[in-house]
Amino acid sequence: MGLKSLSRRKIIAAAIGGVVLTGTPLAAWAGTSAAPPPEIAAKGAILVDDSGESIYGKNENTDRFMASTVKIMATSLVLDKQDADLDRKVPVDQAYRDYVTEHHTSTADLQTGDKMTVRQLLYAALLPSGADAVYALADTFGQGATRAKRVQSFVADMNAKAQDMDLGKTEFDTFDGTGDDSTSPADLAKLAQHAMQNPTFSKIVGTKKHETEAPAANGNTRYYTWNNTNALLGSYKGVTGIKTGTTSKAGACLVFSAERDGETLTGVVLNSEDRNKDAAKLLDYGFGTDEASDMKLRKLPSDAQND
Repeated sequence: MGLKSLSRRKIIAAAIGGVVLTGTPLAAWAGTSAAPPPEIAAKGAILVDDSGESIYGKNENTDRFMASTVKIMATSLVLDKQDADLDRKVPVDQAYRDYVTEHHTSTADLQTGDKMTVRQLLYAALLPSGADAVYALADTFGQGATRAKRVQSFVADMNAKAQDMDLGKTEFDTFDGTGDDSTSPADLAKLAQHAMQNPTFSKIVGTKKHETEAPAANGNTRYYTWNNTNALLGSYKGVTGIKTGTTSKAGACLVFSAERDGETLTGVVLNSEDRNKDAAKLLDYGFGTDEASDMKLRKLPSDAQND
């Protein structure tokens, strides 16, 4: 656990007793860094390089609940549709707000009757982690004569997409992570890398605050401001995204990515007592830096969602 990838860094062969050892953990360790793998609080974690090779792993193939990181798949499913019109207007139904109240989920505070574009719903789903926004996307892009059937088909499409991507440990129960949705750190890192290839997705999750407006039901204009729940963004140099998640079953989760000197690292921490510090430690390990101990987290507004 925790050995850096042999293919991504220069390996210096270790000579012991006149014998050159190559392609072994000892050789790999001799050629990477003097720093040992970090101690992190998360029960499951992984850090991978651009090619998807593991740099660090902790129970990386073990099933765990995933909370709102489910929304990475939900939004990617929409963006992967070739015919998805991001400017399509979607009216906000009261049912979306009722769902938030019933399940005590994070919300984008969408107001009934407002007409939001699909693009706005993607921001609302990924920044404040609005379950109301994801519900709207599921209701819009699912198939069926009733809302329940449309949502059911949308979740089924999420599972089908996971199978197509060979995410063998991933199973979606809901569109927003409030159920028994489960994955492994390795699967989630693979999904994250796929999602970040979409320029719209990567732009959204790299945004700290988004201000927008929409036509309200009464004919006036409604103004929305959504803050990104990912406090690591803007706190650790080079972080580019991507998504938080928290439930009582899943604990605090974070999927993250960062870029330094043309190298991009993607990581996952699941069920952590300090997800931001864990992520910073892993990025330090991957980039060969030492910034986690002095990192000052970006403060979110007092009314920002806690997800």
